[in-house]
Amino acid sequence: MNLKPHYLDLYKNSKAKIASEKYDVDTLIDSDLDQRFGITLLIRPPEEIKNAIQFFLSKLKLVEPQQYYYPNSDIHITVMSIISCYNGFKLSSINLEDYIEIVEKCMIKNQKIEINFKGVTASSSCVMLQGHMNNSVLNDTRNNLRTAFKNSNLEQSIDARYAIQTAHSTVVRFKEKLKQKELFIQTLDEYLHYDFGTFEVNNFELVFNDWYQRAKYVKTLHQFKCI
Repeated sequence: MNLKPHYLDLYKNSKAKIASEKYDVDTLIDSDLDQRFGITLLIRPPEEIKNAIQFFLSKLKLVEPQQYYYPNSDIHITVMSIISCYNGFKLSSINLEDYIEIVEKCMIKNQKIEINFKGVTASSSCVMLQGHMNNSVLNDTRNNLRTAFKNSNLEQSIDARYAIQTAHSTVVRFKEKLKQKELFIQTLDEYLHYDFGTFEVNNFELVFNDWYQRAKYVKTLHQFKCI
């Protein structure tokens, strides 16, 4: 999959939705009643990359301070949502060691994965960074996971929402109507091709998480070495 045109098409379509007031506002972000939890395999970029992202977010905050901006602790790339968040999921309902064993078998070792965050994109509900991969190892690992979990008897909901093929990272969610949408879009345009940096992936992290991957809810379950 050629990610660059995919990201740009997504941005173009989403920008039109924002401009025409057809975007989505998430009303659950600040709700104490949200009990959606699940299990995710993810990648965390290094601090220097996160700091570059925060500089970009600071520009957006000046325009739309009331939106939800991801702190450094929560910024991630989803490798695979193994159990998509749903109301009432508890770790006690699964045998964690079975999940760790399958993921370990699906890992592709001795292959360097590099991710370049270059440019922004968007959906109807959020702003994302364009993540570009140097090879197919991440998606090959995802395919291994799809096959292994679907051939198991373990609870899983892989690809239930969509089949992930990118290395994007969500950094802003709309939680209120935009008050200065034209200026917000203009700021996004300024960063459409901005290079936030490149990093080598050293490990994958299996976590128990809420819908937004907020640090106060996330519990690290296991670390898998990539090299």
